[in-house]
Amino acid sequence: MDNYSNLTVIGSEEWCAFEDLGTPAIRARIDSGAQTSSIHASDIEPFIKNGEEWVRFEIHPLRESRKVIIKNECPVVAIRKVKNTGGVSERRYVIKTKVTIGQEKFEIELTLANRDAMGFRMLLGREAMNERFLVDPSATYLLADYTDSQIHNFYKSVKKLNSGLKIGLLASNRELYSNKRIIEAGEERGHTITFLNIEHCFMKMDATQPEVRYRGGSILEELDAIIPRLRPSMTHYGCALVRQFESMGTYCLNEAASISRSRDKLFSSQIFAMHGINVPITGFAKSPQDTKGLIEMVSGAPLIVKLLESTQGKGVVLAETNKAAESVINAFKSLNANILVQEFIKEAGGKDIRCFVIDNKVVASIQREAQKGEFRSNIHMGGKASVIRITAEERRLAIKAAKVLNLPIAGVDIIRSNKGPMVLEVNSSPGLEGIEGATGIDIAGLMIGAIEKKLKYERK
Repeated sequence: MDNYSNLTVIGSEEWCAFEDLGTPAIRARIDSGAQTSSIHASDIEPFIKNGEEWVRFEIHPLRESRKVIIKNECPVVAIRKVKNTGGVSERRYVIKTKVTIGQEKFEIELTLANRDAMGFRMLLGREAMNERFLVDPSATYLLADYTDSQIHNFYKSVKKLNSGLKIGLLASNRELYSNKRIIEAGEERGHTITFLNIEHCFMKMDATQPEVRYRGGSILEELDAIIPRLRPSMTHYGCALVRQFESMGTYCLNEAASISRSRDKLFSSQIFAMHGINVPITGFAKSPQDTKGLIEMVSGAPLIVKLLESTQGKGVVLAETNKAAESVINAFKSLNANILVQEFIKEAGGKDIRCFVIDNKVVASIQREAQKGEFRSNIHMGGKASVIRITAEERRLAIKAAKVLNLPIAGVDIIRSNKGPMVLEVNSSPGLEGIEGATGIDIAGLMIGAIEKKLKYERK
């Protein structure tokens, strides 16, 4: 018994504090079965500082609220393989920092891990407890316990530091240029930008209390705005999530209905026609028996065959003869794919104009030119971008196209023809890399500014 007389008895759950990490209180699961200690961290990003490896990360210490976000940078002590609760090994960054538990303050090693699906944002392992604590598994919070009011007071100062808007970036890949720039621009303006992977969100439909939850249970209810950046394969589920946020009263930069309209090229073409917006002659049919009539409708080959939900030039084919057009159209139809047939504007010479529209204003425009032997001018297909001065008519056309689809943010693609400028399509999640690189304009910052304006947020 003498061996344990100097040990402090702790429960299976206790409050911990990390002064150096700006975290005054975090619930911890005390687990002598685990060797190492870990803390919930997100947006983990390694970098080099003074020739040494460091890591930056965010701590969300309160499981019930994502509003409290603490950003940190620490030297990397090691990178270890640790088995998670599912028995799968994963590489984790290890840092050293001081922890306070009750009256004890000492240095421990912490692995940075995603514990969103866990009940506790921290786990204290046996290495940290060595010769300090004796665990009573039947007890909890023996050293300290706090009320909700006390926790609120603990994090008052943190909330003041994060006094900007809370904005969720709803997308699939955090590493894409556009997404990184939006996060960077928001943080530069003093806001908290949280990346939300669409596939990790789930929702509860309820007449009185609708919810969106993230990665195992965090309720996303305190966001001021959502920026949807939906890839085509996630349009259906992504729009459902955007609608859910709308039902919760969260402002969405581009609404679900507008995104759906823009992604359906048939629907958007019909809307343009109803509002007198000039587009290339477009045909649509279901039956293979109508293929020849469809080709004649758009003045014959060469013509464009386009999937209804194509993007970045994918799913778009140039058929140079009527026979080739019939083969391509019937091949698509045999796969039950929905396609449009569109006249080919030869005089455009493989060039189009991308107008970036924000709040009914063209803030930047570039000319995209297809590489040799290619008719698609998309940057992702190897097209070149250059600054261009658009005409007043083209400016009005771009603004009107975005407006009839009710899109505050839009990339409007215009082609110059012998009949005047025509709208090719409108993109509700336009890329930023090509247009920012060519023009030098901070498009991401202007997008954040549009949210500030809508929410009447005054930057201090």
